Amino acid sequence: MTLATLADVLQPALRQGYAVGGLVTLGWEDMRAYVAAAEAEGVPVILQAGPSCRAHTPLPVLGKMFRHLAEGASVPVVAHLDHGYTLEECREALDNGFTSLMFDASRKPLAQNIDETAKIAEMAHAAGISCEGEIGFVGYSGGESSAGTDPDEAAQFARETGVDAMAISVGNVHLQQESSAGLDEERIRAIEAATDVPLVIHGGSGVPEAQRRSLARNSNICKFNIGTELRMAFGAALRDAVNRDPDRFDRVQILSETHDPLVDTTRTVLRAFSGAQQ
Repeated sequence: MTLATLADVLQPALRQGYAVGGLVTLGWEDMRAYVAAAEAEGVPVILQAGPSCRAHTPLPVLGKMFRHLAEGASVPVVAHLDHGYTLEECREALDNGFTSLMFDASRKPLAQNIDETAKIAEMAHAAGISCEGEIGFVGYSGGESSAGTDPDEAAQFARETGVDAMAISVGNVHLQQESSAGLDEERIRAIEAATDVPLVIHGGSGVPEAQRRSLARNSNICKFNIGTELRMAFGAALRDAVNRDPDRFDRVQILSETHDPLVDTTRTVLRAFSGAQQ
């Protein structure tokens, strides 16, 4: 069994100069492909259940799916709650086998964000699992705007919450379908100077691959969340499978044809993060 906590995979990444992919799952087909890709590359992987995933599949089921995949995997697999918004949601994930809780109070005032996140971190650590928090709201493509992370607030947040990883807002945006101009490296360096907690980039699909490679090796960014570009790859493979034979209706046959293309795309994503661990 290679079930791991977030701290288990991020602390070696911080020390050795690489990053780990936090891959956004929506169902069995993609999470299975992500683990296969991680095994092929020989790297750890973080399976993430975000709000849209949880709206489709209940947390107790997701916990069993993640743990089942981890038990058969040859690489460390983290079962991660992404963007948990309430104590109750985080507790449900903990009770159902998740090994990492990402609590998001980034829309709230700093003091409230610190207070609520600290409670989640305390609960997680008491159970022997990890906690990620967010300081500086990361916005959405075509939606809410980001609020950049203040380095002094980041240092206070890390110190007073005790989180194992800290998501920051440095020009990254959720749900981007094309690469942006890139992250604000000056702000990243200022945050690094203020705290040594492993840093997380949400909205990693919008970060140019060259910058992902560079930051994975030469910064305290130890986790990139990747969702949109993998969903696009899955969607393209599914569309091809459906269109190849309009008379087919068996979804198991159709969905099986998404596996290899998604594994290939995921391997390319993960390869950009790898460094001294290979």
